[in-house]
Parts: sequence; structure tokens; C-alpha cells
Amino acid sequence: MANTTQKISFFDSISPFLKLSPESTQALLSLMNKESHPKGHVLVPCGDICRNVYYIEKGLARTFYLKDGKEVTERFKAENSFTCSMSGHVTNMPDGRQIELLEPSVIWSLPYNELEKLYDRYHEIERLGRYLITQEMLEMHRRLTELQFISAQERYSNLISNDPLLLQRVPLGLISSYLGITQETLSRIRAKV
Repeated sequence: MANTTQKISFFDSISPFLKLSPESTQALLSLMNKESHPKGHVLVPCGDICRNVYYIEKGLARTFYLKDGKEVTERFKAENSFTCSMSGHVTNMPDGRQIELLEPSVIWSLPYNELEKLYDRYHEIERLGRYLITQEMLEMHRRLTELQFISAQERYSNLISNDPLLLQRVPLGLISSYLGITQETLSRIRAKV
């Protein structure tokens, strides 16, 4: 069910870099669906194409893929952030990623195809799309740089300094998967810190 009247934290989260006119705000709101889901709910199953951009108002999501039958965590996204699989949308092909909720969550979904129609009508919404793509690219660049050039201990230190509450919200097995190490290695690193 589309929401047409309630202002949401989504708009507060984008306001530091983009001011939307009342018309653009209303156009976005008319397409966004507020959804509440339990822990474990899958937003995008492996093998499907991600058709929405998701804004997480409350809760926590994880994106992962399967490699040789093993789950490899790519990222975590918490409150006031966006999650999606851009590559699946751009190529219109499944990209092997799954997005699941790690906590009971309140999310807002926005269909990509409808968002793209708004790009033609509202320049500021097009800027929002460019911002989201740029943020996605920067995040992936940071992630790749960390995995290639810094040690596991440094990756762990970065994680706890950038998002200390994540360790209270995510099982250690998923943290180790995200860091690209075994759970035993993570235990050794944690013992040293």
C-alpha cells in the first residue's frame, strides 16, 4: 500500500546533501511502500533480480552470496541507510546476492522502474539516484581496498571503530564472513584487542 501523506526519516537522512521540493517529495512518497518484516525475512533471494531500492527505517539487513555452498557476507546495512543490488538491476540479470533481515525491521521499498520514471520528471530525484549510485561505488571501493590492502586485524579495528554496535547485533560467524576470515581467526584477533 503506497503512502501519500506521512513524512519519513528517509527524507531527513537525505536532507544534508539534497533538498527535495514538495512536489518531488510527494512523487517519491506515492511510490514508496512501508513494510514491517520479522528477523530472517528475505528481501531478495539468491537467483532473483533486485527490483527495489530499500530504505531501512529500523532494523538491520545483510547482503551475501554463496561461494561453494558457503555464505559470504558482503555488507551490513542498518537504520537510515539504503540497500539494494545495483548490478542485478543494471544488467537485468540475477547477480547471486541475497538480502535478508537480521532483525525485525521496518523498511520502505521503492521500485527501480518507477524511480527511473521520476528521473525524467524531477531533476532533483535524478540527483538522488546519482548520489545513491555514487555512495554504492564508494562503499564497494572502500571494501575492496580493505580486503586487498589491510590485515584482518586492521579490518576488525576499522569495523569496531566505525560501527561498534554492529558486534552486539550480528553473530560472530557473520562478522568473520564479512571480514574475510574464519571465526577462529576472529576469536584470536578479539583476544588481542
